[in-house]
Amino acid sequence: FAAFEPHLVLMDILLPYYNGCYWCGEIRKLSNVPVIFLSSASDNMNIIMAVSMGGDDFIAKPFDLNVMTAKVQAMLRRTYDFAGDHHLISHGGAVLNVNDATLTYQEEKVELTRNEFRILKLLMEQAGRTVTREEVMTRLWETDSYVDDNTLTVNVNRLRRKLDGAGLTDFIVTKKGTGYMVK
Repeated sequence: FAAFEPHLVLMDILLPYYNGCYWCGEIRKLSNVPVIFLSSASDNMNIIMAVSMGGDDFIAKPFDLNVMTAKVQAMLRRTYDFAGDHHLISHGGAVLNVNDATLTYQEEKVELTRNEFRILKLLMEQAGRTVTREEVMTRLWETDSYVDDNTLTVNVNRLRRKLDGAGLTDFIVTKKGTGYMVK
């Protein structure tokens, strides 16, 4: 379970070996991920047991697919606040997690500093377009105080080294005299 890091678990009560309530209890020892039970064992006792063991919702079988989809979307929205800023930005196989400022590429996770994260987020949001140095500096240092132009270069070079280490060689391209682009 922990290796997959799911955002939501759909589980039946009627499972081989151990029932879904047992597994929900085991999941709760490791995570607060939302758990929705889908089960034909929909008598009151099973529903109460499922919720008591840590389940967040219960949908009785047979169910309408539209109802299930709406409940899953609502649970994800409430749990992760997807309504505002999307928490994952992907490009070229790289996935930037906005919630924890990490980049994952080919199962390798890269921790980013605040500045590295801001630079990469801006470039990935504008993938395929050249972002001027001025745009990056404005987003990076949202202040009126002067920041040396070389500071941006140093931050981009550090970020490039981290990306290279994860196998993302030449992920950020410099457009001479203009800015940067994620290709």
